[in-house]
Amino acid sequence: MYATCLYCNNALGSNEVVETFPVGRRLAFDQSKGRLWVVCRKCEKWNLSPLEERWEAIETCERLFHDARKRVSTDNIGLAKLSEGLELVRIGEPQRPEFAAWRYGDQFGRRRTRAILMGVGAAAAGGAIIIAGASAGILSGGGWGIYQGVNGLIEVARKKRRLAIVTTPNGDRVTVRGEDADKTRIIPVTNAGWSLDLHYKGGHTLLEGDHARRATALIMPKVNVGGASREKVRTAVDRIESSGDAEKFLTAVARIPVRPAEPRKWKRYARTQPVGGISKLPLETRLAVEMAVNEENERRALEGELVLLELEWKEAEEIAGIADRLGNESVDEEFEALKRRMNPG
Repeated sequence: MYATCLYCNNALGSNEVVETFPVGRRLAFDQSKGRLWVVCRKCEKWNLSPLEERWEAIETCERLFHDARKRVSTDNIGLAKLSEGLELVRIGEPQRPEFAAWRYGDQFGRRRTRAILMGVGAAAAGGAIIIAGASAGILSGGGWGIYQGVNGLIEVARKKRRLAIVTTPNGDRVTVRGEDADKTRIIPVTNAGWSLDLHYKGGHTLLEGDHARRATALIMPKVNVGGASREKVRTAVDRIESSGDAEKFLTAVARIPVRPAEPRKWKRYARTQPVGGISKLPLETRLAVEMAVNEENERRALEGELVLLELEWKEAEEIAGIADRLGNESVDEEFEALKRRMNPG
């Protein structure tokens, strides 16, 4: 029994309602196809269960769903909230675009709400600093410096934020941060497929096949942390559909021309890398990439590779322990350096 999210390595929580499956506070299930997911309430990702007990757990979820008083259903998808706090999502027989739009609309919508709330909080804090500066009479000379300093701290935090810990084909575990996602690219390979040029501190490596899908699935939720509206999600779903399937869409993304770096007036800020990293893709494309790699990973798991999925869950729990021990010393160092530049005296 595993209790850690495959994508963000946070605890999935527990329940005392489904005795054969006590993991998770929100479970999604599809009885006709025998699928059971644990929905992470931190990153909103759906973790497909590889456990043999899933059939009994699905039957229990079906019974609990129909017995629930607080229940909202359409012809194909339903949501029930039990008095014990467990939430159940029942999947009927939706068309693929309908299911994708509902599933990811929920995920990206929650992320968007969270990002808006955090943005409001940050704006309030920034406003308080400016008001305090004005009251103290220091904004006339140093206000612009304070504004620039706050923006600088935000950019440093974005670049140094840890996105994922990725296991390379040779077994090494590398930390991918925001600045690495700016350079990490989906690129074409000779057999008409795609691969991931993964950048990290100290180098980069080329990932193909399952390694590429796994790494991309770990990184994209953090790249898309700001979420999106249902309209944007629907556009992303349509892009995958128009390509034929998820793998064909990813292959098409790999062939998007890289936009050359824009010249800068000051050499100090000159760009040395072309602008084409996964974090620089248009929002709808980024959303579709996240959907596509998840879909491909699940398709392969459901085609008889559940053993591999179980290994991924084990690895996720190991990585969670490593992540807990990792500090963000580099962020602290950057903050201190920026403070010194702002206050040289």
